[in-house]
Amino acid sequence: MIVKNQILIIAEAGVNHNGCLSTAFELADVAKACGADIVKFQLFNTDKLVSMNAPLAKYQRKNLKQDLSQHEMLKSLELTYDEHLELSNYCNSIGIEYLSTAFDEDCLEFLDKEINQKRFKIPSGEITNGLFLAKHAMLSKPLILSTGMATLSEVEMAIAIITYVLKTGNLHADSVDHIMKEFVSNEIPPQLEKLVTLLHCSSEYPAPLDTVNLRSMKTLGAAFNLNYGYSDHTKGVEIAIAAASLGARVIEKHFTLDKTAKGPDHAASLNPDELKLMVSSIRNVENALGSSVKRPSFSELDTAKLARKSLVAATDIKQGEILSTNNMASIRPGTGISPMFIWDLIGKEVRRDYTAGEEICE
Repeated sequence: MIVKNQILIIAEAGVNHNGCLSTAFELADVAKACGADIVKFQLFNTDKLVSMNAPLAKYQRKNLKQDLSQHEMLKSLELTYDEHLELSNYCNSIGIEYLSTAFDEDCLEFLDKEINQKRFKIPSGEITNGLFLAKHAMLSKPLILSTGMATLSEVEMAIAIITYVLKTGNLHADSVDHIMKEFVSNEIPPQLEKLVTLLHCSSEYPAPLDTVNLRSMKTLGAAFNLNYGYSDHTKGVEIAIAAASLGARVIEKHFTLDKTAKGPDHAASLNPDELKLMVSSIRNVENALGSSVKRPSFSELDTAKLARKSLVAATDIKQGEILSTNNMASIRPGTGISPMFIWDLIGKEVRRDYTAGEEICE
């Protein structure tokens, strides 16, 4: 069950099922066992997604070690609509939220109408696909917008399109300029803040640490006054955990059953043990972040009595003597007058006798 206001952790299975439904089921089991809130897949029709001769990305060639076209690779990784429906039902049965990214309008409609997906993730590659963004916004469901490869102005344009549709309920506008003018000249509707989360992302697999620029995640949130998060493509778990400490509300990370398996994303994914470590570490960081109010915790109050000091008589003091720095000292425990108030006592005449070491109570 997803807990309100808790960091949303998405275990990105993607296409690491290698086109096998039983493997997708197993990935869902692992995501659930590791404590992720959501397990995410990808729904696409290869023929609608990529041309026949589109080359592989550099990282895909490296990971696959084969001379394929992007079309050939993706075709082998497809799951059918019926298989995604089975997968969604399976996720519901084991108690983890199913999420799939759509890469064309038919897939988007299927995820909305047939699966009734609760939220939608717009991948980085679609951030400049204006009408596709608008059709996501028409669903009026939570949107997670990934911003890999994008400039701040491209993010602004995407948000402007989403805002326009949320405000008008209309897919069509006079022009992009008209949409932008509407965005900059009017108040942002409250449903935008409620529905949209921006994900910072470095679209390399794996992403070198010097390309991450994790601070820009906060820049995104501040620029548009929206919740922000991080889609992590680095090796290991450290950067995802750092994102949690910097205020990420959503963290997404690829995982696999076997890093050595054949496929484009396995090598840059976490294994199950690493995924479990990442989830538990994020939860620990989240718990430790706590409140922004600076005050002692309840458990510290008893410690304060032992660790702090009280003013005591440094020597035997007779009634009528004058208190000074020579006959007062500070010593643990802090059950008497705090040494912070020594100046209030200097020069005072004591009202009774004190033995050395006795707490002063004038």
